[in-house]
Amino acid sequence: MIKFKNKEFKCSLDVSVDLIGGKWKVLILWRLKDGIMRFNELKRTIPNVTQKMLTQQLRELEEDGLINRKVYAEVPPKVEYSLTQCGKSLIPIFEEICDWGDKYLMQKSGGHIT
Repeated sequence: MIKFKNKEFKCSLDVSVDLIGGKWKVLILWRLKDGIMRFNELKRTIPNVTQKMLTQQLRELEEDGLINRKVYAEVPPKVEYSLTQCGKSLIPIFEEICDWGDKYLMQKSGGHIT
């Protein structure tokens, strides 16, 4: 048993899924791989995410140390998001998952992806 974040996990995979699981966290991290983005930029690049859900997911990713949130003291408020070193370490894993997805689609579509 692993105790982390006031929770108990059976294995390290459970911890990983807790940190990046769900529909939006991986997409947020993936969008930030190329650099700093503001909230509305992120929202535009992630179809169907609500403002409330994006805010919640960004807060969780920040609390878990996967993204940085930088607030500028100006009006209107300017907030930027970027990956931490820990967050950046996930990108090669996501690239492998993308490669796997490509192979899966090719296999299931008979070699024709449209």
